[in-house]
Amino acid sequence: MSTLFRRLLAVSALAATALFAPLSHAQAPQSTGPAYQVINPTIPSDHQGKIEVMEFFAYTCPHCAAMEPMVESWAKTAPADVVLVQVPIAFNAAMKPLQQLYYTLQALNRPDLHTKVFAAIHQEHKQLFTKAAMADWAASQGVDRKKFDETFDSFSVVTQAERATQWAKQANIDGTPSYLVGGKYLTSPVMAGNSYQGAIDEVNKLIPMARDGK
Repeated sequence: MSTLFRRLLAVSALAATALFAPLSHAQAPQSTGPAYQVINPTIPSDHQGKIEVMEFFAYTCPHCAAMEPMVESWAKTAPADVVLVQVPIAFNAAMKPLQQLYYTLQALNRPDLHTKVFAAIHQEHKQLFTKAAMADWAASQGVDRKKFDETFDSFSVVTQAERATQWAKQANIDGTPSYLVGGKYLTSPVMAGNSYQGAIDEVNKLIPMARDGK
């Protein structure tokens, strides 16, 4: 395991509270094996004619926070027929508000706050684990608090969070970040040799396979 992974895992272990102790979002060492898995049945795309790359992430995951700039950079140079779909997942009920936070920010047209949530949790050590704390933080970022509260509990946001959970179950996601290409090929830093860049490289390799329907 690389020094970076050792440090992140150490930080993750020290920072974990009783509330989030059961979570399995920390990437763990893996023995030699394939760099991807085939998911069956395939998860259908919501984007007709596009290859979806689903990023399963959790705001509490230090590896997701570390990879976010890499994913953002990759998305800017991805092929025209590829679309990034970010999927917040909850390994237990305590994480469901974090799913709703992501979809609330999207609904309020504030996707720019996505990376700032990672920074708030992992760099500023803010406890953004309840709706009230999230609303306070969002308001500090210029979001109308009333609109935030209304959107957070809206049918649309709750439904999207539930669907994200269904996708995670269908893809058998047991750690984050994980990347599902074309609804069929699943990879992660662990499967790609305990490497963040390796996971991005593997996604790039899997896109032509998804395009060709292999």
